Amino acid sequence: MVKEVAALLKAHGAVQFGDFVLASGAKSSYYLDIKSAITDPILLRAIGEAFAGQFTFDVVAGVAVGAVPLAVATSFASGKPYAIIRKEEKSHGKSGLIIGDVEGKTVLLVEDVTTSGGSALFGVRALREAGAKVVAVAVVVDRESGASETFAGEGVALVPLTTVSEIMDL
Repeated sequence: MVKEVAALLKAHGAVQFGDFVLASGAKSSYYLDIKSAITDPILLRAIGEAFAGQFTFDVVAGVAVGAVPLAVATSFASGKPYAIIRKEEKSHGKSGLIIGDVEGKTVLLVEDVTTSGGSALFGVRALREAGAKVVAVAVVVDRESGASETFAGEGVALVPLTTVSEIMDL
């Protein structure tokens, strides 16, 4: 399944070359456009099934906006509920940072790409603050740029379906 995901990502043109500034602020000669690639239901289903088959959890969660389709796909594949972590707490309606019930639950946090791990780290901390136990951070592609070490320091495993090296080697 993992090799299949890497091949599907490459076939969907998820790796693009040029001059890019990443969310972390780092400059890169390539960009991993997972968000566009997962608009294909075959790829999205394969990712959801791969995540669901690797972990035991009560709830799957993703940080808005990019990880939400991944959380939904994993929810469908596992039959488990999902939660959405907002980037910031809203001040109206029911407010809150997390949509969904995570208190006292084991939660798998999913992410599309990790570089430094900042977005997912925000998610891990928000989930913990809400009373959840984070099982792992499951990422579609790890750019191999330090996110593993970031999460190890938090006591959470980063588990990629594939790495940028594996995709480039295809």
